[in-house]
Amino acid sequence: MDTTYYDHGTPAERWERARMFFDAKEYAASARILDGLVEEVPEQVGPRLLLARAYYHSAQLGRAETQLRLLIERDPVEHYARLMLGRTLQRQGRTDEAEPHIRLASALAGEFESL
Repeated sequence: MDTTYYDHGTPAERWERARMFFDAKEYAASARILDGLVEEVPEQVGPRLLLARAYYHSAQLGRAETQLRLLIERDPVEHYARLMLGRTLQRQGRTDEAEPHIRLASALAGEFESL
């Protein structure tokens, strides 16, 4: 498979291309670009989070879960990654496992329930 288009350019150019595909709802194409980019810059949150979102929207839920768990391992208070992990687990029918992540995401975002 020819991946030249997906791997071509500087990291910044590939980031922009991946975002363009994501915005156009071409999630699989976005993920192909981001996969290589995340390998190059594994410490950066933005590309990994967008990769997880692209996987989620293209129904690659196992891959989305893996990326989200890596993000949370590195930054346990990353509330959006927690929320996405909860939603990903829900979509896989793992509601009991999802609930603590969704509650924690709400608390981290400052969305507390009234007592």
